[in-house]
Amino acid sequence: MSNQHDKAQHVRSSAFRRPETCVPASQQATQVRKPGTEESRLKAELQTGMYKYRKWTPEQRAAALEERQTRRYPLHSPPHLSEPGRFRIITGTCYEHAHFLDSPERLAWFETELLNHIKEQSIPCAAWVVLSNHYHLLLKIDDIKAFTRKQGVLHGRTSFEMNRQDNTRKRKVWYRCQDRCMRSEAHYYTTINYIHNNPVKHGHVEKWGEWAYSSFHHYLEHKGRAWLVDLWREYPVLNYGDKWDV
Repeated sequence: MSNQHDKAQHVRSSAFRRPETCVPASQQATQVRKPGTEESRLKAELQTGMYKYRKWTPEQRAAALEERQTRRYPLHSPPHLSEPGRFRIITGTCYEHAHFLDSPERLAWFETELLNHIKEQSIPCAAWVVLSNHYHLLLKIDDIKAFTRKQGVLHGRTSFEMNRQDNTRKRKVWYRCQDRCMRSEAHYYTTINYIHNNPVKHGHVEKWGEWAYSSFHHYLEHKGRAWLVDLWREYPVLNYGDKWDV
């Protein structure tokens, strides 16, 4: 029992490390925000129920899950964390947290673009989730600078396509990319739980299996429900991400 508690505390402290920004500081735009602006905007967004998934009927949600299963994305079995620091959680965020991925079609399209992009680079992927205004990946990355450059290409290409569809040329879609190194095996497995729990954390669904756009369904098929339950008990999320995933 004490060993499990120690692991949880270790993960908790790792989660509050300052994020390592993927984009070089020289390339980041300087923004000036009025005090309280971001908090007010987020509260208003939650009150208006911007994200459409919450309004889907049970039939629409079931159809999305069924369509997700037909694509059957390949995923490496979770690699053992033999080299701390090489696995990273990657977070890509839409500009000003706007919900640009606001439909089942667009979520499925971007998930396809994202996973194909990772597959083309032969990067081992341990987990992923795509939400309406951000995504998380757990990847084994050898060259973070090269990865960042290619991720910028993905963001540029998908921004162009979404702006074309919405007739909003030159609109800024993606804001930045962050990465955090895994510091231990406990941190690694807690991150898998955190990624699968993300749609619940943000209030889009009540259960992991209700969200179609994550690696949860792969784990359920190949590892089984008992394995996932044991992982959740052994590596609880606690308040992982509360300081940076809003």
